[in-house]
Amino acid sequence: MFCGASAINLDVKGRIAIPKRYREPLHVEHGSELVITVDIQSPCLLLYPKLEWRKIEAKLQVLSDTQPPQRAIKRLLLGYAHECELDANGRLLLPPPLRQYAALEKRAMLVGQLNKFELWNESTWEQEIAASLETIRNEDLAANQGLADFSL
Repeated sequence: MFCGASAINLDVKGRIAIPKRYREPLHVEHGSELVITVDIQSPCLLLYPKLEWRKIEAKLQVLSDTQPPQRAIKRLLLGYAHECELDANGRLLLPPPLRQYAALEKRAMLVGQLNKFELWNESTWEQEIAASLETIRNEDLAANQGLADFSL
């Protein structure tokens, strides 16, 4: 499983190098195949190992093609989905529409989220972290089921 935040750079061709600590698990467990798509709730990209993406596809398969909210979710996640494979140097080429969606430029953050990664514009990530810390500070964790066991 993937955790941790890594500062990475996009090269002039729009490629990112996956940090070395993730390359072997991605290669051994997932054949170096990933699917990149957009996050529909945040301005970042989601990078799923192919086997994890299959679980998302199964969930999308049961959504309606006639109900506007469900159709919109399918349209965005599947419409932006891009299958790719790590090259010999552990790099991924990010298609221009995906880079544009997440406003990715030179500096980015790759954030492990157990079964997937998030890829953020570095300054947007910093803003997201600040907002998340503020939310946690203002929240009564004991009042929220599922969060009461977390002590910060």
